[in-house]
Amino acid sequence: MASFMSLPAPGLKPIDLTSAKAAAPLTPAEAKSAKAKKAAQNFEQVFLHTMFEQMSAGVEGDGPFGGSGATGVWRSMLTDAYAKSVSKAGGIGIAAQVYKSLMAAQEAHR
Repeated sequence: MASFMSLPAPGLKPIDLTSAKAAAPLTPAEAKSAKAKKAAQNFEQVFLHTMFEQMSAGVEGDGPFGGSGATGVWRSMLTDAYAKSVSKAGGIGIAAQVYKSLMAAQEAHR
């Protein structure tokens, strides 16, 4: 008799709930800090997107889509990807300053 190899069945696999660690709930101060950090990163990402968009605004000519109408869509997606990538890699320092300002404003508001 030939031996058969066991191959996994296609489709979804069951989730092992016993090994999943439950995340500790955040304190209100930690939640505010996390929300402020996310807002600061989003602000920097929007700024970078606008900056990258302005850098390529006057560029015309041959490109991946040959200067057709699709160039604007492609360029918009490219600048968005650049902004996300730079922001996730640490950005250019705007997020840190915005975060400090947000936290200072929250402390002053108390």
